[in-house]
Amino acid sequence: MPRSIWKGAVSFGLVSIPVALFTATEKKTPKFKMLRSEDGSPIRYKRIAEADGKEVSWDEIVRGFEVEKGRYVVFTDDELEAATSRGGAKIVDVVQFVEAQEIDPIYYRSSYYLVPEQTGLKAYRILLRALREKDRVGIAKFALREKEYLATLRADQDVLILETMFWPDEIRVPGFEELQAEVEVRDEEVKMAEMIIDNLTSPFDAESYHDPSREAVENLARKKIEGEEIVSPETPEPTKVLDLLEALKASVEATKEKKAAG
Repeated sequence: MPRSIWKGAVSFGLVSIPVALFTATEKKTPKFKMLRSEDGSPIRYKRIAEADGKEVSWDEIVRGFEVEKGRYVVFTDDELEAATSRGGAKIVDVVQFVEAQEIDPIYYRSSYYLVPEQTGLKAYRILLRALREKDRVGIAKFALREKEYLATLRADQDVLILETMFWPDEIRVPGFEELQAEVEVRDEEVKMAEMIIDNLTSPFDAESYHDPSREAVENLARKKIEGEEIVSPETPEPTKVLDLLEALKASVEATKEKKAAG
């Protein structure tokens, strides 16, 4: 059973539901440690002060916010906690409900499970069922680790999922010169692209996807331990697209065959 990273309450209307917050995902990207090449000794990093090059211990370190180049304002942990904890209340404050499709996925940051305390189970189930039947998500604000977040609250089977979001001013505007260029897009080309999409459309099955990069690293590590020879696979040459229309036609045929085989 994983440990919760936060405990508080979900508040909507005049209802308050005591909950615990658990991370919903975990990173499984292979982790590499820096080693000295001659003997495999692990490399340790030190905290060095720029002013004199001396090592600094953790109890000497404070946090500074850069207000201009080279000029900082120093904050204590208590000051940051007071500024970001919504008055000290550990509340997921639901301020609005919307339809899920109204939110651009670019806003989503991280996912968490919200699990009720025993005393709040009935209210939790009521909110869960109401969200599911209305097909809505809640927009909420809450503070975690000295930062206030915008978040969504949605029902997923028997659990509430809280997803932290980027604030609107954190989303970059796609101002790319390449997108301003004019090109001719023919209806026939779009129709064939739509046919490719139709041929590759099927229900999403998460279990059918896996991480080949992680599996390759784990397999290489096993081979090295067992003393096997490591052979680099040949990299196929990328196919040159000489004619977009012909490439679309070939793709339609290839995806049609794939759909039939599936």
